[in-house]
Amino acid sequence: METSEILKKVRQLEIKTKGLTNHIFAGEYHSAFKGRGMSFSEVRDYQFGDDVRSIDWNVTARFNHPFVKVFEEERELTVMLLVDVSESETFGTATHTKRSLVTELCAVLAFSAIKNNDKVGVIFFSDGMEKYIPPKKGKSHILFIIRELLSFTPKRKGTNISETLRFFNNAAKKRSIVFLLSDFFSGNYQDALNIAAKKHDVVGVQVYDPRDKELPAVGLMRMTDGETGASQWIDTSDKKVRQYYTQQFQQHAQYCKSAFVKSGADLISIRTDEDYVKALQTFFLNRV
Repeated sequence: METSEILKKVRQLEIKTKGLTNHIFAGEYHSAFKGRGMSFSEVRDYQFGDDVRSIDWNVTARFNHPFVKVFEEERELTVMLLVDVSESETFGTATHTKRSLVTELCAVLAFSAIKNNDKVGVIFFSDGMEKYIPPKKGKSHILFIIRELLSFTPKRKGTNISETLRFFNNAAKKRSIVFLLSDFFSGNYQDALNIAAKKHDVVGVQVYDPRDKELPAVGLMRMTDGETGASQWIDTSDKKVRQYYTQQFQQHAQYCKSAFVKSGADLISIRTDEDYVKALQTFFLNRV
């Protein structure tokens, strides 16, 4: 992709996702992810109904008039986006490829975070660590992240969620909000997810395509695994073949759901032909 085309796409994503953030997600995000506590902000005149425990007795004595302390939530948090850039993410038969949808979701989450004065960082992963962008604040940082999401080319094709979570568990010293965005076509990652969820607020975002789940009955079809390179011809007109394909996806989806439930982490499932706005909004509201 040419630089001019990347910048154009960055601008388009900024306009779309920043608009969604300003008008839809800002309040929900703030309510869904709480700060670390309350800090002293100022004092003001006592008003009828104020909690007497909040009276600042030193200021009250000095001015011979009751004053109360005002506290505000300490909002600054660190948001980490763990983004699957393996070959399976390039697949898509609907409005989006899985990767383009993940990119848009990351942009929405990042703009929501900086609007609430949070830091945002990114880890790109495949079957190994691909790139780490340290958490920072500011619009320019988010635009840099979006450029990387649009243009990044991974060195590997596979997926290893367990290894990624282990790296993050060792590298992250402070509690963070972690969005793990992937189709979760990976080996066992239960143990690593358990450890991450104990230390951090982990949210899985499972992105999948309709054809990940169901095959159309179109006769002979050559299928290639983008991550391993293995390919074979299958007869999609055979009902048993289609049923087996669906069962494989359902087993995979059930493992993913079970892993997040057992770890105490949250999971959002979003299909590439569905409205992600509704899915995110429902998730944010349910966490309040």
